[in-house]
Amino acid sequence: MAHSLDLTSGSIWRQLIKFSAPLVISNVLQSMYNIVDMAVAGQFIGAESISAISNAGIIMNMITNIIIGLTTGGNILIAQYFGAKNKDGCKDCSSTLLSSSLIMGAAFAVLFFALSRNILSALRVPVLEDATQYMKICSVGLIFVAGYNALGAMLRGAGNSRAPLICIAVTSCVNIVLDVMFVIVFDWGVIGTALATIIAQGVSFAVAAAIVMRSSDVFGLELRKLYIKKDTLMRILKLGVPCAVQMSVASISWLSVAFLINSHGVVVSSGNGVSIKIKEFCQLFISAMALAASAMAAQNIGAEKYDRARKVIFTTVKITLCMAAAIIVLVEIFAPSLVRIFTSDKATAEAAVLNLRVEIVGQLFYAVILVGHALMTGAGDTWFAFFSSFVNCILFRIPLAFALNHFLGILGVYLACMIAPGTSIPIAIWYDKSNRWRRSLVSAS
Repeated sequence: MAHSLDLTSGSIWRQLIKFSAPLVISNVLQSMYNIVDMAVAGQFIGAESISAISNAGIIMNMITNIIIGLTTGGNILIAQYFGAKNKDGCKDCSSTLLSSSLIMGAAFAVLFFALSRNILSALRVPVLEDATQYMKICSVGLIFVAGYNALGAMLRGAGNSRAPLICIAVTSCVNIVLDVMFVIVFDWGVIGTALATIIAQGVSFAVAAAIVMRSSDVFGLELRKLYIKKDTLMRILKLGVPCAVQMSVASISWLSVAFLINSHGVVVSSGNGVSIKIKEFCQLFISAMALAASAMAAQNIGAEKYDRARKVIFTTVKITLCMAAAIIVLVEIFAPSLVRIFTSDKATAEAAVLNLRVEIVGQLFYAVILVGHALMTGAGDTWFAFFSSFVNCILFRIPLAFALNHFLGILGVYLACMIAPGTSIPIAIWYDKSNRWRRSLVSAS
């Protein structure tokens, strides 16, 4: 397959950079069209629209993360099959992953369309009507989200990080053009931003499908001949369910934080929405490196090159820590300027700057734990990754946020979110030293 990489040999630094660079660019482009959604809404609809989109976006991100978690099971298996040169395993896993993902996406679309208002009402969203409209429309696009993430997982597992870049580049252009057209030209408000999003998601799925169908030497997929192999599905779920639960745990903790933040009013809620977009953009560099490390580790573990897998993880941590330090310095200096991209409302901007300057420090902790989780997922030890997330998200972030909110107000919530991820670092260190990750999932299959 064109552009696929055997990550089991060669310079680790060069392989990491070569494989992660398209992932970084893909994440930047994907983040850009999310930023454009928020910026267009904030500047042309009003500050309250930021609260609506942000709160509905938290729910949609939670569902997307669950989908990503489930498709991660397929990504791990395909990467290890690819490392072990097992073409039949790749084909069965690819067809099963795509078929089951499309069914899951359709089910999620129906469920969350029906429950949109009830969920947002429970979160005490200040701008309920706009948030409900946005969430209902975006729910329809979940089938595209599920399909694209399955295809992306397959491509990354086979070492192809360029194809997802192509998909995201096309999607970003479509979304930005439609945002401008629907919101600024047609004046469709929040509905316009939602429509732009789901149309772009549909385009992304179509482009990814076309690329995968042309890669018959690895995936052997035909849309008219998709099938689900029961034992393969069970293996995907065995690996993917813990990842999905892990993602759900993180999302539940952020929903709890959103509940606290919404209780401080629409200005603080809107400021949080702005801060979230900037923090997501900042973290995407670290996330892309961790994703690359996971694929590299999985291929090397599948090939039983355990020492090389460990070197991949340690090299990645060095890179992500440097990235995190640079990001923190830049954000602390330019926070007011970054916030003004999204809103000209003074009160909203001040709330966003406070949030941003406190929580951005937590990127140092994410630089370590996301790469630690990459080793866990690459080894197929996804329940341990769930345990690590449960500790920092549920045992620490939620109780700490409620406690510090009581004593310090909104500043306490931000401090809790900054501190919490650091509690998983000792777990990641222990996991590496335990050597329990030294196991190939495909050698015995």
